[in-house]
Amino acid sequence: MSTPTTSTNPATFTLGDKTVNRLGYGAMRITGAGIWGPPADHDESIRVLRRAVELGVNFIDTADSYGPNVSEELIAEALHPYPADLVIGTKGGLLRTGPNEWPIDASPKHLEEALHGSLKRLKLEQIDLYQLHRVDPQVPFERTLEFLQKAQQQGLIKHIGLSEVTVEQIKKAQQYVKVVSVQNMYSVDNRKWEAELTYTREQGMAFIPWYPLAGGNADALAALGQLAAKHQATTQQIALSWLLHHSPNILLIPGTSKVKHLEENMKTADIQLSAEDMQTLNNISPA
Repeated sequence: MSTPTTSTNPATFTLGDKTVNRLGYGAMRITGAGIWGPPADHDESIRVLRRAVELGVNFIDTADSYGPNVSEELIAEALHPYPADLVIGTKGGLLRTGPNEWPIDASPKHLEEALHGSLKRLKLEQIDLYQLHRVDPQVPFERTLEFLQKAQQQGLIKHIGLSEVTVEQIKKAQQYVKVVSVQNMYSVDNRKWEAELTYTREQGMAFIPWYPLAGGNADALAALGQLAAKHQATTQQIALSWLLHHSPNILLIPGTSKVKHLEENMKTADIQLSAEDMQTLNNISPA
C-alpha cells in the first residue's frame, strides 16, 4: 500500500496495566446532533460498537456528557458483558444544558454523581480509566484531585487521566495521583500542546488527541491530499497515520456513527508513512 517507514509506529501501548491497540474508538458521535440526545440510527450505532471490537479495537473513549448519558448506555447495550481485554475510558467534569453546550463542573459533588452514574450506565464496578474532562476554574484543583484520589482508593477508579491540561497542571496532579493519560486537542496543523505531548512521552503516559483532523487549513489539506493520492488512501487516513507515526505514545480515538466510516478509519493502521512523507506533513504551518 505504501513505502516502508523509518518512523517509530508500534501497534500497541501500555496504558496503566493494560496493553491496548493504538487505534481505538471515540464514542462521542454515536449520539444525536450537537452531541445531544439519542442517535438518528440506534441500530447502526450498536453495529458500529460491535464492529469496532471485531476489528481489534480494545480501547473505547466516552464520557457521561455525551448525550448526556447516551454514549455510555449504548456501549453497555452493545458490548456488555465486555471482552476481557476491552478498556473503557470515560470522563466527568462537564454539564450539559443543551446541544453543543458544555459548562464545566469539576466540583467533588458533581464528580461523585457523574462517576456513580457512569458506573451504573456502563454496568461496571470499577472504571478502567476515568478522565477529568476539564479543570474547573471555579474549583480549587486540589479539591478535584483529592476526590479522584479518594475514588481510586475506594476502588471505583482503576486509572486516572486528564483532558485539556498544561504540563504544570499534569505535574500538580502527579502530586496526588498517578496520571496515565492526557487527552488534549491536537492534529497535524494544531500543535498547541506539543510540550504536553513531549512531557507525556517522557513520563510514559498516553497522549490521546481529540479533534485529530486538519480543520479547514488549506496548506494542510493540500499536503494531506497529495499523500492520500500517493498511498491510495483518504486525507483522514493520512492525518490519523501521521499521528501514529509522530509519537509512539499517541492513542487514536477517531469517532463515527457509520460502520463503513469505522472500517475506513481502521485501515489507517496499514499505512506506512516514509521519512519523506513525515517531513512533508511536519512542515505544515499551524492553522
